[in-house]
Amino acid sequence: MAYLVFVTCLWAFSFSLIGEYLSGRVDSDFAVLSRIVLAGLLFLPFLRIRGVSMPLILGMTLIGALQFGVTYLCLYRSFAYLTVPEVLLFTITTPLFVALIDDGLYRRFSPVALLAASMAVLGAGIIRYDGITEGYIIGFLLLQLANFAFAAGQVGYKHLLLRHPTEVPTYRFFGYFYLGALVIALPAFLLFGDATMLPETSLQWTVIAWLGLAASGVGLFLWNRGACLVDAGTLAVMNNALVPAGLLVNLLIWNRDVDLLRLSLGGFVILASLWVNARFSRHAVLSRAI
Repeated sequence: MAYLVFVTCLWAFSFSLIGEYLSGRVDSDFAVLSRIVLAGLLFLPFLRIRGVSMPLILGMTLIGALQFGVTYLCLYRSFAYLTVPEVLLFTITTPLFVALIDDGLYRRFSPVALLAASMAVLGAGIIRYDGITEGYIIGFLLLQLANFAFAAGQVGYKHLLLRHPTEVPTYRFFGYFYLGALVIALPAFLLFGDATMLPETSLQWTVIAWLGLAASGVGLFLWNRGACLVDAGTLAVMNNALVPAGLLVNLLIWNRDVDLLRLSLGGFVILASLWVNARFSRHAVLSRAI
């Protein structure tokens, strides 16, 4: 749980950096590609082949392609069809996908986990909902694919390590995660990237370095590590904890207008969903070593 809370705070800060310094100024495909390359370089010195089974290597590569590559490709494409409030609104279905995919892999149905995930969606919706415009179907579908890919990556990572246990530390083969993401992001940049919108200032390069090394490198590694230590209901809820955290960071640092009543009410509902899952789910586990 501590890993998920830490990364939530890390990503809340990073989310604001994207909006303040990169959005509309730096090509999104280049931003994603640079994040993947930097994060991959961070884990490259630790990468091992010996002692790591081929199913584990291929599984980690596939998870990276989904959780990082497909997710960000669809996320950034959705901005061409949706307003920012709509993008924020339509990302809140991720907890539902987490709960349903986990249940599907276990061949079970956990109503409490689904209830907790639905409460998290409701809480995030209270905070984020700003109305929607017409003609949003394509953007909505792109974001649902992004949400599904991100959820599948998280749940898949946990199940991959359960089915293919190894004595090799995870940081020794996590580099394959970024290899999978690179397979998606590099062709996207070559096909759709705009070479005229590369970073121009030292501040923009600094932000990209932070996003690549800290948010995408350390952040994704610790998030997936944390996903292995909690049950699906808790993981589902934590996917939407970024909503109040991100708005709070934006309010404190950049003094943006935030509806404090909605923020407080939505945050309370998300916290309540954590309690419901921990109290009533027979699968709830807040710490488990893998």
